[in-house]
Amino acid sequence: MGDTPLDWGSEWMSSLLWVGEVFAATVVGFAVVVWLLSRRTMWGRQFRRLTFAYFRPTGRDWASWRPVGTVLLLLLMTVISVRISVLLSYSENGLYTAMQELSTSSFARFLGIFGVLATIHVVRSMFAYYVVQGFTIRWRLWLTEHMIDDWLSGQAYHRGQFTASSVDNPDQRIQEDVASFASDSAEFGIGVVGKGLSLVSFTVILWQLSGPLRIFGAEVPRAMTFLTYFYVFTASVIAFRIGRPLIRLNFLNENLAASFRYALVRLRDNSESVAFYRGETVEKAGLVTRFGTLIANSWAIVYRNIRLQGWNLSISQLAVVFPVVIQAPRFFSGALKLGGMQQTVTAFAQVHDSLSYFRNAYSGFAGYRATINRLTGLLDTDRESRALPALVHETSDELHIDGLTVSRPDGQPLVEDLGLHLRTGATLLVTGQSGSGKTTLLRSLAGLWPYANGAVSRPPDTQALFLSQQPYLPQGSLRAALAYPERPTIVDDEQARKVLRQVHLAQLSDRLDDEANWSRMLSPGEQQRLGFARILINRPRIAFLDEATSALDEGIENSLYALLCCELPDCILVSVGHRPTLGPLHANHLKLLGGGRWTLSATAETQVPTAA
Repeated sequence: MGDTPLDWGSEWMSSLLWVGEVFAATVVGFAVVVWLLSRRTMWGRQFRRLTFAYFRPTGRDWASWRPVGTVLLLLLMTVISVRISVLLSYSENGLYTAMQELSTSSFARFLGIFGVLATIHVVRSMFAYYVVQGFTIRWRLWLTEHMIDDWLSGQAYHRGQFTASSVDNPDQRIQEDVASFASDSAEFGIGVVGKGLSLVSFTVILWQLSGPLRIFGAEVPRAMTFLTYFYVFTASVIAFRIGRPLIRLNFLNENLAASFRYALVRLRDNSESVAFYRGETVEKAGLVTRFGTLIANSWAIVYRNIRLQGWNLSISQLAVVFPVVIQAPRFFSGALKLGGMQQTVTAFAQVHDSLSYFRNAYSGFAGYRATINRLTGLLDTDRESRALPALVHETSDELHIDGLTVSRPDGQPLVEDLGLHLRTGATLLVTGQSGSGKTTLLRSLAGLWPYANGAVSRPPDTQALFLSQQPYLPQGSLRAALAYPERPTIVDDEQARKVLRQVHLAQLSDRLDDEANWSRMLSPGEQQRLGFARILINRPRIAFLDEATSALDEGIENSLYALLCCELPDCILVSVGHRPTLGPLHANHLKLLGGGRWTLSATAETQVPTAA
């Protein structure tokens, strides 16, 4: 019976055997449950997609097996925790029984047992915390790298905008959702195992402490146990019905918060343009509208949580007196001692908490489901973007285009059946009315535009450079901006200063390693000159320039093209522009006429520029 004290002299050996047997059963049960959930439930299949690769050993080294080993260690810590809780309940039983019997020696003995168990519990808790945190950090690191690799693979970060299921705020999903997923997965996993073991262990104690009870004229044996299960299951079913809308509301809340945050970032990045237009009123109206929608959804979550938490708190408060009321007749009749009554309260609390785990954690689990949906949604979009068609480039030292057709997303042709051949060192100017497809043609040649087909041969991506009207400047030093997309270490001081002087940016020669937001510090013209410096540093075999001199005067434009021809005589130059001054700087002219039509001709008066 639960009111009978344990044999504390041999209990340490019995507990070790119990821990070993239960640990083995827990490992098997945990593996079976995870396998079933990953096959039978939608969120389980999503979980498997996100994590199984991390836990699958790839070799015999410790690093490969550490994730699985850490999970086993956490399961062992959880089993030990449950056993200590059971032993603590028996030590409390002995303490209260000793007080009832006025036995100071027994009281001192059980107080010592309690002290030993409490010390073990504290040490175990601290060690388990360290293991859990280390496990979560390593898991987050792996998953973040995995998500970034998948997002960058096949240029999904760019091509994802062309998919039917394009996602919003991938940055937020990678940064915040990965962190939440790792920590919540560890918390829920350990919580479920711990509560499951507690449920079984303390149900046995509750069963031993339970007695018969007459209900509506019928005697129910072990009534305390049955009433406990009925009480918690009924409360949980009602709680699930109240809290179910929280899944949708939490998912929507993350999206609305990310949308509002993106609007703020976009305003900061375009602050100068907004300030020129004096667009503060319009921007504020847009921000207030987005924030108002977020607040409305937040209130919906508050109202739903009030109903859910109100129900849970009511059930929890009633649970305080529930076991005392049920066991009171047995206590007053002398069938149960004070220690047994106290152990009943403890066992009921453990069983109640274990059965109520998902009821109390439903709001958190709703957010967890939303996190999984966002992460797998990003993976779905990445996969869909990689499945989009793209031009397959053959490798060649020259640029050869045969039968290239470029269309709009609605199928209307921009360029139809284009054919041209440029040898090493050749130059081509692409012109046409706005909207005729000049930039889209360059995107197609880069493999970024999915609505194109035909045959293209050109130097490989590692030897091709695309320079837009506003060159991309990465975060970091000026040296990093010069070397991009290569690493900054490829540029030494002497080479960097020489190139800066050549592109008329000598004033920046002493700031090579300054960390700054260069896209804001440099004017559009300076940024374009920096783009030409990047070409000189990377020395590509083919360069595509899209309005790359639009912010420069004609003199500097001429000198920069002369510099490229002098320094990179074998580089193929393909330029897009409107200025008539570009014509004499290129030997070939491709004019897009709209509706898919085009003409290709040699420039009438070609002036191959010379470096000053």
